[in-house]
Amino acid sequence: VGQDGFSDSPVSQFFQQLNEKPVAVNVASYSGHNTLRELVMGENYKRAATQEEIDSMSLMLKQDMEAGALGFSTGLEYDPGIYSTKEEVLHLSKLLPSYQGRYISHLRSEDRYFWTALQEIIQIGRETKVPVQASHIKLAMRSLWNKADSTIALLNQARTEGVDITADIYPYTYWSSTIRVLFPDRNFTDEKEAAFILKETTSAEGIIFSNYDPDPSYNGKSLKEVADAVGTSPEKMLIEAIRRLDECEKEKGDCSGSIVATSMAEEDVATLMQWQHTSICSDGASSGRHPRGFGAFPRVLSFYVKQGSLSMEEAIYKMTGLAATNLGLKKRGRIDVGHYADLVLFDPATVKDNATVQNPQAISSGIKNVWVNGQLVFDKGKVTHQYPGRVIKRN
Repeated sequence: VGQDGFSDSPVSQFFQQLNEKPVAVNVASYSGHNTLRELVMGENYKRAATQEEIDSMSLMLKQDMEAGALGFSTGLEYDPGIYSTKEEVLHLSKLLPSYQGRYISHLRSEDRYFWTALQEIIQIGRETKVPVQASHIKLAMRSLWNKADSTIALLNQARTEGVDITADIYPYTYWSSTIRVLFPDRNFTDEKEAAFILKETTSAEGIIFSNYDPDPSYNGKSLKEVADAVGTSPEKMLIEAIRRLDECEKEKGDCSGSIVATSMAEEDVATLMQWQHTSICSDGASSGRHPRGFGAFPRVLSFYVKQGSLSMEEAIYKMTGLAATNLGLKKRGRIDVGHYADLVLFDPATVKDNATVQNPQAISSGIKNVWVNGQLVFDKGKVTHQYPGRVIKRN
């Protein structure tokens, strides 16, 4: 946890809580830039940070690293991180070598400024000499479709130059996030911008309201369905949805405006997944409308293996051994003498994800048993109510 720039702070307190009340799985955490920035800058975050503020963030990051955080994470497409300068992020990242920490990032753009954003993470890896990882890498814009080979070529070139860059990916052509992330320039009232988004980034049919607090009746419906019901255009409805979210937050303080949106091409997902340094992630949770929280890994084992994108062995390795390597986890991710017994028994003939946008918490088929640290936590479709999970600290 702690990716995309958001983490429990301080990490030491979060780890203490997990030690006092363990969960069924192992938990490691990054220290999140957005969290640190929000704690230091408060509501006055729509600007570059001062040196004094960066120093305060640095102190908090050091404390998290000393507590055992895996490294530093950024979510540069989100508030408040989107307002940070590249210099601010690089300054904080330069603390990582002293701790043998890692840098992981939801890039500053996954659509119209993608190439610049990819160069930013490469530059951080080049200057800090620490491993860097592009979180849930994607080409989330029509003009980027079919550019997966070019993306991999750029990543490989960086690696030949000594940058230890990797990626992770989830097996879907649609993502889940806040509705505001559709507007990278935060020009929420610009109808031309809204029209561009619905033509190039996603579509009115492709946006599904996931958890919309201003009007929960929207949940599960597409932007087009809501616009048609209201009697307005999708462009105007998109702008109106953000305006109502703003009002909700002014009134209640914290309101959700999450959506699921289709933006990627299946061929690109498969190609990026095949890159030898790409591990599999879920980027998901046990709540929300995106099925990745419940279905990501079985979907790879069924859909992507059966269509020939990966062999079964490659798929398993990308979820286990490679994922552990990319996170710096020791004695995890492989079946070996002296390693922790984190094991999954599944039937390759029947394993299948059943979670959908409309039924996101559906349990997958074909998973027989799961052991964590040698203890059975999932048995024939049911949890065992055992909690052997451990806090995993860096190194």
